[in-house]
Amino acid sequence: MSYSRQVEIGIQIEPQFGFGYEEIRDLGKLAEEVGFNSLWCSDHLFLDANSEDKNCLDPWTVLTGLAVETTTLRLGTLVTCVSFRAPQMLARIAAAVDSMSGGRVDFGIGAGWKQLEYDAYGIPFPSARERVDRFEEALEIITRMWTEARPNYQGTHYQIDNAFMSPKPVQNPHPPIWVGGAKPRVLGLASRFAQGLNVSGFPPIERYTEVLDNLRIACQKTGRDYDTINKSHFTGVAIASDQAGVDALANDIARERGVSFDELRSNYRGVIGTPDQVTEYLRPFVDLGVEQFMLVFPYQREVESVQLVAEKVLPRLRG
Repeated sequence: MSYSRQVEIGIQIEPQFGFGYEEIRDLGKLAEEVGFNSLWCSDHLFLDANSEDKNCLDPWTVLTGLAVETTTLRLGTLVTCVSFRAPQMLARIAAAVDSMSGGRVDFGIGAGWKQLEYDAYGIPFPSARERVDRFEEALEIITRMWTEARPNYQGTHYQIDNAFMSPKPVQNPHPPIWVGGAKPRVLGLASRFAQGLNVSGFPPIERYTEVLDNLRIACQKTGRDYDTINKSHFTGVAIASDQAGVDALANDIARERGVSFDELRSNYRGVIGTPDQVTEYLRPFVDLGVEQFMLVFPYQREVESVQLVAEKVLPRLRG
């Protein structure tokens, strides 16, 4: 399986922030128009304990709509929580969206972590070990559902018996699998199943480098060519055209979050800056081998951010 190594930028949408579908649709069309390659949705049930009036759309429902309202934009989950849907059903959902989109799905998946959501919805929240056990079995089932005529699998947590499925995904042999995580066991799963890795936790360059070193070790153990796994970076970007605009934006965000300007600056999960500063922040990741960025922008400031990144940052990263 072969994928592009050109540096690409996608927009990350957090439905839990309160988006309506029309907002996401319009952002997807804009991102497609200005040269972003992809749109990614997180998979959450709500933002926090006080979000009863805040929208939180299902990502696969959103991507189904975008599949017929966009033409070239790749559509991904960052990442689907394996606990929220039976893996055999998730395989069917993703294959259907891949078919509807003409083969534009990127399948991001992770073991799950946000216990508040599990508890609220009555979903069992097992130990981290068991969640990764289930993750491994799910990856086995999903890849078999996508590639085998009559797939079978008998695991501890999931089973299928001649679970034939049509349509299969359009992409051959299947949509790119992006495993989300950073711990050694998850990196081992990435080396076995994935075409891409997303290092979780908004890592700074030092932590990202450490994780990639561990991925090399995992690949050596499984006999996987490290260079065949695409690397991605999910990060926050608060961008304005000049320093005065950056300072004003940062002050606005700090006020909205109820923190001081200095607290925001020191704790922001990503970069706050001008196009030059954003490029300077992202460049070391490119040098490290990152091919795909997923950028999350301050909520309701996405339009101007997408336009500015497309015009002033993406060409410099590719230059």
